[in-house]
Amino acid sequence: MTDRKRAVGKGASGTGTEHHWAMQVTSVGLALLLPAWLYIFGSALGGTQAEVVATFSRPFPAILTALLLVVGMKHFAAGAQMMIEDYARGAARKWAVILVTCLAWAIAATGLFALARMAL
Repeated sequence: MTDRKRAVGKGASGTGTEHHWAMQVTSVGLALLLPAWLYIFGSALGGTQAEVVATFSRPFPAILTALLLVVGMKHFAAGAQMMIEDYARGAARKWAVILVTCLAWAIAATGLFALARMAL
């Protein structure tokens, strides 16, 4: 295998292109989802608990909120992982990436659970 064949698709960490595209796709997704969600959230803000539950029990606000949680936490995890890879070394790097990834998905799961409970 030639040197060029070994180097194709490999950035400094070996996954630079994938990280870059993941960040680009999630940031575009967030740019499209966030304004609509802010409008829905803003209209529910200041209402009673029953009004807020009624708002987020409807399919469009619930799906939009779920998408925002998942895409937002994916974006957060990828960004935090890139930052950790830049500044940490060794076992601390590995554990920090695992911790941040678990934190991001725990936040998303908690939000989805709360959203599902609201719909019941």
